[in-house]
Amino acid sequence: MMQAKALDITIVGGGTAGWMTAALLAKATKGRLGRITLIESAEIGTVGVGEATIPPIQFFNQLLGIEERDFVARTQASFKLGIEFRNWTRTGHSYIHPFGSYGANIDAVSFHHYWLRARVLGDGTDIGDYCPAIVAARQGRFAPEIPQGPASAPLLSYAYHFDAALYAAYLRDFATGLGVTRIEGRITGIRQRAEDGYITALDLADGGSVGGDLFIDCSGFRSLLLGQTLGVGFKDWSRWLPCDRALAVPCEGGRDITPYTRSTAHTAGWQWRIPLQHRIGNGHVYSSAFMSDEEAEGLLLGHLDGRPLADARPLRFTAGRRDKAWVRNVLGIGLAGGFLEPLESTSIHLIQTALFRLLALIPTDIRDQATRDEFNRLSEIEYEQIRDFLILHYNATERDDSDFWNYCRTMQIPDSLRHKIDLFRARGRIARFDGQLFAEASWLAVFLGQGVDPLGYDPMADIMAAGELQQRLSRHRDYVQRAVATMPAHRDFIDRHCKAPATAA
Repeated sequence: MMQAKALDITIVGGGTAGWMTAALLAKATKGRLGRITLIESAEIGTVGVGEATIPPIQFFNQLLGIEERDFVARTQASFKLGIEFRNWTRTGHSYIHPFGSYGANIDAVSFHHYWLRARVLGDGTDIGDYCPAIVAARQGRFAPEIPQGPASAPLLSYAYHFDAALYAAYLRDFATGLGVTRIEGRITGIRQRAEDGYITALDLADGGSVGGDLFIDCSGFRSLLLGQTLGVGFKDWSRWLPCDRALAVPCEGGRDITPYTRSTAHTAGWQWRIPLQHRIGNGHVYSSAFMSDEEAEGLLLGHLDGRPLADARPLRFTAGRRDKAWVRNVLGIGLAGGFLEPLESTSIHLIQTALFRLLALIPTDIRDQATRDEFNRLSEIEYEQIRDFLILHYNATERDDSDFWNYCRTMQIPDSLRHKIDLFRARGRIARFDGQLFAEASWLAVFLGQGVDPLGYDPMADIMAAGELQQRLSRHRDYVQRAVATMPAHRDFIDRHCKAPATAA
């Protein structure tokens, strides 16, 4: 048996990716694996717009031992029950992709098949009436738990909106408290071994240098180590995800804080709205092939809730991923390894899952190719699954009011997504497997929301007598309404339990 050797880890770049990496590695290794050093430069900014998350972020924070209410207060956070999509299916239409479940499975048959059968029988109730997250979001209410219901009660889950810069600072304090060394400096040179190209040290502008065994590239879109130094190629997915630019701007918020993210489709992309305690984060993601920068900025500024608090900040990107996330002794985390637009708030989650894969595959020998291959295999699967889910939003649309939407509606999509659409349209089946990020309820929400209507349902749902089916569905709806009625308004919950200090920026 080979005993693991000390492994000195050097992280390039701060921001959310860098400090999530430093915090988790420091917590998990307890300082016994090797030194952890993070290099960041105040001269180099971070993207800092990934302010919306999905429920697995709770597990990440819990693993670190972060107390939720302290974290929410210190990052000016609010709670998120899902994402509202406006104008995606057609202009004037909206739906919510919720966190949690619709109803509950009955006799191992997914709940939505019973709802589909009831619809055939003439029941016109919206499927959202069976989902606590949707009903609470519509009413502007929030609580982390709902009253204990019957075993068949639907579940509620939630995530957060937070200020990415404050979250990075929060984790920086946490990580340095656990022994992570932070070096302020700009990298001016990268040393590699002549025989195999492994990186041995990074030279800094002040004349110093930092060595390491494993280098984690958190340098954002620059991909300083993985892309620029090692020359790892990039898989371009812009033929399916044609948006390549974004403008981000904060604006004033009001008293009410909606407990969900909003995505509003425009003529060549979409606009995000992320409510925080102290402001609202906004951005316009668009395709430069179909819209000018000036038009994009005008649309963004014309759809704000309040006065802008800064100038709109431009970002340029290409949807896709690096051919490999781990090459030699360099591992790309976050934007350095790939980028998928924030339509479903997956950017921070991709950082989190990459870190969990790293912990599961910590090498005993940095030259271990099998470990790298497995990390890269799992990363590729995850990126492609999320890619397909995002493409679904663009392709399954009725919009024909612009060249952009005509392109998206008629484009050739990956076979993996075509199979999912065809299976659901035929009989309401959702093709997925354990370990996949988006659960059945997520695919169901977007399929139905985007107008992919099933022609049939699981015949096992016909076994229940029609009268019993109606009674069960009625009980589900009543339970959801009663449970949500016990929740306070979202702002009231925050003010009572986790309001940010008045001095927080």
